[in-house]
Amino acid sequence: MGQALACSSVIILRIKKRGQKLPGTILELSDLIRRRSISPVELTRGCLARVEELNPILNAFITVTTESALADARRAEEEIKRGGWRGPLHGIPIALKDLIDTVGVRTTAASALFKDRVPAEDAEIVLRLKKAGAVLIGKQNLHEFAYGGSSIVSDFGEVHNPWNLAHITGGSSGGSAAAVAAGLGYGAIGTDTAGSVRLPAACCGVVGLKPTYGRISTRGVIPLSWSLDHVGPITTTVADAAIVLQAIAGCDRNEISSAEVPTRDYVAALQETPGALRVGIPRSFFFDDLDQEYRRGVSGDY
Repeated sequence: MGQALACSSVIILRIKKRGQKLPGTILELSDLIRRRSISPVELTRGCLARVEELNPILNAFITVTTESALADARRAEEEIKRGGWRGPLHGIPIALKDLIDTVGVRTTAASALFKDRVPAEDAEIVLRLKKAGAVLIGKQNLHEFAYGGSSIVSDFGEVHNPWNLAHITGGSSGGSAAAVAAGLGYGAIGTDTAGSVRLPAACCGVVGLKPTYGRISTRGVIPLSWSLDHVGPITTTVADAAIVLQAIAGCDRNEISSAEVPTRDYVAALQETPGALRVGIPRSFFFDDLDQEYRRGVSGDY
């Protein structure tokens, strides 16, 4: 059984790399799209083909919005041809944790209780992604109601880690992290109440960002704990996370917890030097039961 799982993981990674001559990041692709060196339709079809091939193994998606995604991609392509490039997410395939409301597309929270729940309007972050020209390719599996850290508990089946099918993806945004790691889209939007973006990102080897509370609107996101819930991007690089954050951050005056703080150019901020930086490590519990490899790494860095 263990050998079979390991072989399946190798197959997944080979599929991910096979014929993949295009750059794999939003930052690189956005420039090619802007210069019309690559088509949003081509990108979207490629992502949907990978979803079709790999999702039966990974179970990262609950709903795939093939027709609307291709329509969005064609619209983006026509706009760009007319000189209407909206920014670095224009024409980029992105997916959403299935906890985020999408008008006309079911939002289940990975629960049979909500298997037929179809929202009447988009969440605020979905509106912002659409305004940025992103191509939304589907809704991703999660730990049911975001209440868990493994993504094993889902009425639509557990999510599998693309690096090793015997390992968990972490949770609760497990489908989002697994999909990004396997190349099923160039980014995803997850939610984080107690680690639900950061844990699956770590388990799947991708970048997960939990922003400051109130930086991104949670209006239209099924809540777990309204005073702790965050929305955050999952991507393959830090620069890509900054691009997605740029598109979805900002005050939402229709949400009481949204912070009235101006956004900044997060991509440009990556070029700034941090200056004096002090990192605190809670020695009273941080090193308890920690693997020696991690202990040595942390001790060596700090």
